[in-house]
Amino acid sequence: MEIKGLLKESRAIWGDKKLPLAQIIVRIGKVFGDICRYERNATKDVKTHTDAELKKELGNLIFSTIRHCDELGYDPEECITLAKECQVKFAKENQKR
Repeated sequence: MEIKGLLKESRAIWGDKKLPLAQIIVRIGKVFGDICRYERNATKDVKTHTDAELKKELGNLIFSTIRHCDELGYDPEECITLAKECQVKFAKENQKR
């Protein structure tokens, strides 16, 4: 899989309409909330909290964020490169984490 290919697939699914930041935040929050509920592991959620469900939600974060970068006018590959550089720098400077 390549980032540009994933973006193309995402656009085929969701179309070319670009969401504003406020709507992107709501959507990311929904997925993050699902992951939080997985960790909380309330009795009512036991049946739905499977490894497959957690993998799907993590995949949703990755796949959707590629599209969200594009919706905000950012190159997803550049965003990933910046994040990697920041994480390398942080890890080098913060041995205790």
